[in-house]
Amino acid sequence: MRLPPLTPGVLLRRYQRFLAEVRLEDGEVVTAHTANTGRMTGVAEPGSRVWLSRADNPRRKLPWTWELVEARPGVLVGINTLRANALVAEAVEGGVISELSGYQRLRREVPYAGRHRIDLLLEGEGRPPCYVEVKNTTLVEAGVARFPDAVSARATRHLHALAQMAAQGARAAVVFCVQRGDAERFAPADAIDPAYSRALREVAAEGVEFVAYRAQVSAKAVCLDQALPVVL
Repeated sequence: MRLPPLTPGVLLRRYQRFLAEVRLEDGEVVTAHTANTGRMTGVAEPGSRVWLSRADNPRRKLPWTWELVEARPGVLVGINTLRANALVAEAVEGGVISELSGYQRLRREVPYAGRHRIDLLLEGEGRPPCYVEVKNTTLVEAGVARFPDAVSARATRHLHALAQMAAQGARAAVVFCVQRGDAERFAPADAIDPAYSRALREVAAEGVEFVAYRAQVSAKAVCLDQALPVVL
């Protein structure tokens, strides 16, 4: 995925969850929208190098959006969760995610299981549909990518909705989109959200599939290119 032109700066603070104060290289201090609902542990430290995109839409209250952060020297992290679904869709259509290959159609934001909407629905002749939930993952501890980075009752509900679809004969899968290049494997964040971890292991036994893919991230592009072992 090609990124729009990005402007570098230094993070001064993240506040009120969706806002970040950034000093640009010319000294101007701007407020950027932060499209990430998590705690952003390890990727929102004041003083970190960050990159912002700027929208031309005059109706936007905040023209700047926080896209990338350098979590540690040489490791860029994509923190914009709104890009995760497109990243995974691109990887599925490009045959990168082999576990989800062979489908002729891909649809996004399809209603299912009551009030839920699935991120991606894969369909193909002669095979059951595949319901795919995408989870943007930015937390890495000692080479282990973990999700979630904050308690998320909503993410737990998504797991049970996927289990319903698996029980009805469909495929159901969660793709952990790890937008950084220093992860070696994936495991649920037991210490952060034990309820989610318990539900994950329960629905895995009921047929829900879990895969994790790591991205290469630069100031010009982000692309998923490497499967990670999933340790449940």
